Amino acid sequence: MFNRLIPLPVIFAAVGFAQQPSLKDAFHGLFRVGAALNQRQFEEKDPRAAGIVAAQFNTISPENVMKWEVIHPRVDGYNFGPADEYVAFGQKYKMFIVGHNLVWHSQVPRWVFQDEKGAPLTRDALLERMKEHITTVVTRYKGKIGGWDVVNEALNEDGTLRKSQWLNIIGEDYLVKAFQYAHEADPNCELYYNDYSIENEAKRKGAVDLIKKLQAAGVNVAAMGLQGHDSLVWPTLEQQEDTINAFAALGVKISISEFDVDVLPPAGRGNSADVSATSAGGANPYVSSLPEDIQKALAKRYADLFAIFVKHADVMSRVTFWGVTDGDSWKNNFPVRGRTNYPLLFDRDGKPKPAFDAVIQTAGKK
Repeated sequence: MFNRLIPLPVIFAAVGFAQQPSLKDAFHGLFRVGAALNQRQFEEKDPRAAGIVAAQFNTISPENVMKWEVIHPRVDGYNFGPADEYVAFGQKYKMFIVGHNLVWHSQVPRWVFQDEKGAPLTRDALLERMKEHITTVVTRYKGKIGGWDVVNEALNEDGTLRKSQWLNIIGEDYLVKAFQYAHEADPNCELYYNDYSIENEAKRKGAVDLIKKLQAAGVNVAAMGLQGHDSLVWPTLEQQEDTINAFAALGVKISISEFDVDVLPPAGRGNSADVSATSAGGANPYVSSLPEDIQKALAKRYADLFAIFVKHADVMSRVTFWGVTDGDSWKNNFPVRGRTNYPLLFDRDGKPKPAFDAVIQTAGKK
């Protein structure tokens, strides 16, 4: 099933984009540029998006198919089919493949933390369950996946550790154990910590302290994943640069791991990307199209941020957009369902936006 012919629409889409400058070529020698894919895209049932991905990107991440609830839905069974297809897509197009993610507080089945009677597991039992999951999944894709988001979103906004089931049952060393298990399963794979809002000072300090503790325990964190769910005004350019410098000082590379720029008026709790922080209401001003002034603001915002990434290319490993086109983006439904958002470089028709050209132009400014 991994040797299917490329559908003609994908070929035509790739040919069309071959006439455009590509992100992967523009930033070659600086850092990789990628996108997060949904199942229709990596199964090539969405030929327009698959064509964009093949032409534009050299690294991919999975939106959902490697999260625990999908890949390990039952205590006695795994669901590797979609993840296998995702990895096959990356191999087919010779991309750097990222695994996302191994340990998270969200999208985890309830049984993970319970015994057969529904009682909370003991520390040792949960550690054993974590190790079995990480070892099984990482070993299956050993030599194919180049880097794993090992622990995802372990911090609160104030920089303290989130009171997740992992922390409550195992204790603070669950993070060290997760990285150790992943390294044992594939010693040659890059291992990442991934989180949002790290550009805010309090959470950044907590993340810096966390990385230091992991390093002191002998853990090699290859890169800090800054999710980069940004807006037109947050983070400030100073916050972005200070954050990159803070982790570079620890000898850790930087990945912008889930990049998008929200153009809508804020709703809910500030700039949080916590998946639980949904809101019942919020303005939806651009239902039919994005006004020219906002389009220009988005292009400038992307150019300003990419200029910083290029400036610090020596410590940047990749920039991955969370989605391919505006129509695919989770920001259409978060924090308010049903809003029309425009956070990416390609519009709903798969055409490059002014922001795409603005980003390309930053590549020559190193």
